[in-house]
Amino acid sequence: MCEACGCSAHPVGAKDRVTVEVLGRLLDANDRTAADNRAHFDDHRVVAFNLMSSPGAGKTALLEATIDALKDEFRIAVIEGDLETDNDARRIRARGVPAIQITTGSACHLDAGMVHEALHDLPLAGLDIVFIENVGNLVCPASFDLGQHRNVVLLSATEGDDKPAKYPVIFRAADLVLLSKIELADLLGDFDAGRAERAVRALASAAPVIPLSARKAVNFDLWQAWLRGEVAAIRAAQSTAHRAHEAHHDHHHRTAMA
Repeated sequence: MCEACGCSAHPVGAKDRVTVEVLGRLLDANDRTAADNRAHFDDHRVVAFNLMSSPGAGKTALLEATIDALKDEFRIAVIEGDLETDNDARRIRARGVPAIQITTGSACHLDAGMVHEALHDLPLAGLDIVFIENVGNLVCPASFDLGQHRNVVLLSATEGDDKPAKYPVIFRAADLVLLSKIELADLLGDFDAGRAERAVRALASAAPVIPLSARKAVNFDLWQAWLRGEVAAIRAAQSTAHRAHEAHHDHHHRTAMA
């Protein structure tokens, strides 16, 4: 597991307080960098989505299908996170869009600093959407803000419909839950989309839950509609913030000149 986020730590007695303090400082520093990342996205009118799931839930396949469907509508880039290899980044580049690979070594999640470094290699001025494919893990990624605007969590039909109850933190953080590989549900016989959604609702989450198959195009139109709606809403907020900033700057300038 990951030494960086403390998930491998087992504090005993007085060490407990030290561990909490160290992790608190780590998360505070991460949040400051995440805020800088988000401001950087906003300055360039780019919308960032953080994709989280267990390994093998279908994040890369979802991105491939999404790029194929929307690359004429949106200018897309991807930041890929894995412990080793650039396999997923090569799959994305084959779709004709920029992909930056982050290999984390032993770290079981991306953090804001890693994303910040990756942004130096992306042409943000020429992009509309950046997808961040986090390291496959249902625990640590939920604790680290990356500067994204929305979180998308995938739950594969092969994993079981009780995962929201077992891993509540990541599902509470979700702005959208995709029940991926839903075409396998009937074959497996023990995954019920209704039970999975009820488990999400039991967490007091109002996030949409969409059964989805990227490969069979099941409900793929609903995923695209959600994306378009979120991009439009976030861009409207970015434009409003930009106009407010410009108005404040102009007022300050006129006051200084008076």
